[in-house]
Amino acid sequence: MKVPRSSVQTIVRKYKHHGTMQPSYCSGRRRVLSPRDGRALVRKVQINPRTTAKDLVKMLEETGTKVSISTVKLVLYQQNLKGRSARKKPLLQNRHKKARLQFANAHRDKDNTFWRNVLMTDETKIELFGHYDHHYVSRKRGEPCKPKNTIPTVKHQGGNIMLWGALLHEGLVHFTK
Repeated sequence: MKVPRSSVQTIVRKYKHHGTMQPSYCSGRRRVLSPRDGRALVRKVQINPRTTAKDLVKMLEETGTKVSISTVKLVLYQQNLKGRSARKKPLLQNRHKKARLQFANAHRDKDNTFWRNVLMTDETKIELFGHYDHHYVSRKRGEPCKPKNTIPTVKHQGGNIMLWGALLHEGLVHFTK
């Protein structure tokens, strides 16, 4: 088998002593964070996704554990929580949500002849002045529109241009105000 005799003797000796062939040690540096600390970090981020890695480092320092920001990010990354840009979504109140659901239920069985006579419109605001606040959240893939992961927006916050568009069965209509 072309294996040195000393290697075979070492393997046999380990098996007789430990009852297994697995190594009894782990290579590399010991982990600074315990599994409990890792779960606490994940729980904190799931409660408030806008918590930054710096905030988490400070939280751990208060308990006496000194870690780097990259260690905290690695723990979150291993739990599939990655820093992403927060989506901006309109602030919807419960009455808005109920009205939308009621509309959808009332019109779900309509046929194509009904929808040919419908004009759908939408508007958007493009900010001309000021700055866009860029917020990051730690979230899992496929959860961009959960309320904790979005930034509510309201209209009329400074210099902007309003665009209005309409969708007909025949095509698009758009106007600038």
